[in-house]
Amino acid sequence: MPSSTAPAHRWHASRPRTLLAVGLGGAAGAVLRWGLELALPTDGWPWATLLANVLGSAALAVLVVHDDRHAHPRWLRPGVGTGLLGGFTTFSAYAVQVAVLDGTDPGLALLYLVTTPVLCVLGAVVAGGVALRVGGRR
Repeated sequence: MPSSTAPAHRWHASRPRTLLAVGLGGAAGAVLRWGLELALPTDGWPWATLLANVLGSAALAVLVVHDDRHAHPRWLRPGVGTGLLGGFTTFSAYAVQVAVLDGTDPGLALLYLVTTPVLCVLGAVVAGGVALRVGGRR
């Protein structure tokens, strides 16, 4: 049985700040995605969701590279990663949009279903690679 002093069970002084950072970050990320939805065309292809997910994946890769190389407050990574980028990106809207497209144009739905994860992974790999080069390897 793990002891109550194990790191996973300790209450850290930074925990309230982390929870606040995640909550505020999530709200900010959702507002940013909403702004993207308002700014981009709605011509049958879910441009805003695709862009939010690709940009969010790329930004998360940069955050991980940066986090590995620089000291920062404990709340920063969860606040930006889980909060801001978690609120900015969306799997639920992606899934709903695939289902809606499938009802009107199954070919377009399949294209969107495949395109989104491919571009998200590509965005993360490219952004992470650039961050490694710019920040230098450890």
